[in-house]
Amino acid sequence: MKRIAVLTSGGDAPGMNAAVRAVVRTGVARGLEVFGIRNGFSGLIAGDFFQLGPRDVGGIIERGGTVLGTTRCEDLKTSMGQRAALQRLEANDIDGLIVIGGNGSQRGSLVLSQCGIRVVGIASTIDNDLFGAEPSIGATTALDTAIEAIDRLRVTASSHRRAFIVEVMGRNCGYLALMAGIAGGAEAIVLPEAPLEPEALGDEIRRSYARGKSHAIVIVAEGATHNAEGCMRYFSQHAERLGFELRVTRLGHIQRGGAPGAFDRLIATQLGAAASEYLQTQGSGVLLGFMRGAVAATALAEAAASTKTFEAPLYRLAHTLAE
Repeated sequence: MKRIAVLTSGGDAPGMNAAVRAVVRTGVARGLEVFGIRNGFSGLIAGDFFQLGPRDVGGIIERGGTVLGTTRCEDLKTSMGQRAALQRLEANDIDGLIVIGGNGSQRGSLVLSQCGIRVVGIASTIDNDLFGAEPSIGATTALDTAIEAIDRLRVTASSHRRAFIVEVMGRNCGYLALMAGIAGGAEAIVLPEAPLEPEALGDEIRRSYARGKSHAIVIVAEGATHNAEGCMRYFSQHAERLGFELRVTRLGHIQRGGAPGAFDRLIATQLGAAASEYLQTQGSGVLLGFMRGAVAATALAEAAASTKTFEAPLYRLAHTLAE
């Protein structure tokens, strides 16, 4: 193996740049030529390759987003797109590919691996929904961002005796909402894995009011059956059920941006270094993630086919602490 390439794909996550930096510097230290691919799988299909050296990745470890750029690429799902990707890799004499991204990106990694390309994936998504990673790159920084926002909203909620519904990202995974609810002291949490009807949520808020609380914070995952918009639509017609005046805040993409925290920088660095080494010494077809304090490899086929187990004990703890 002489040449490897690295790309970032899907939603950006704080820590992606730290992983790219580690891939490049450890790869070069192991005698490899390392190439970056701009704009994810779209750039791979277009042939947008450029060589990277240690100095090219200086000063990026603290930067959010991804210096390589990223896209969500539908073309890779087609046979034409897959053939184009293979041709581009062959034309640039690339012996192995590292893909930094989340669920959809790693399904792309699996497709390329099944086509005969040596591929190693690195788990990177703020949703933290990838099987084989706990947590994935970006999740802890996104959680810290959500907590900072919740703390600020609680000040206003308490001052005005209001209830705030705060919607966080995470698609169909309730990790961010659950952890933000526990760490942010929420009175109620609404998750995709634990649906809560607006009427039942209204009862929770009303009980908080009856217990003498001066405000209420409700954390709702964007992928929940009744997200913030649905809840607000219901309560606009049933305001008497609450006791509190109600406001809604959607944190949205603010959770993606900003500098990665120390933990995300550390795990991204370890995963990037491990990916370069794994390609060169052990093969491919795996997703590398951080598990139980160390780098762990999971077959891409298993990671793509499996889902994370919902942490029911933590959900019950959150309900108990809300009293």
